Amino acid sequence: MTQLHVLALLLAMSLALHIGCAAAFAAWRGGTRPALTLLIGGSATGTACALYLAAISAYR
Repeated sequence: MTQLHVLALLLAMSLALHIGCAAAFAAWRGGTRPALTLLIGGSATGTACALYLAAISAYR
């Protein structure tokens, strides 16, 4: 892997983690149970990471 690939992967993980945390926090503030809040945050993280990496692979 080149440095560009590593930086793109780190950016994808950082962006996905921030989106997941924001989704989990919004669900928690909305009154969702803690277990469901973690599932919502995790699914938002996975979806954001998958979309970002798919966009990078489609660009190449």
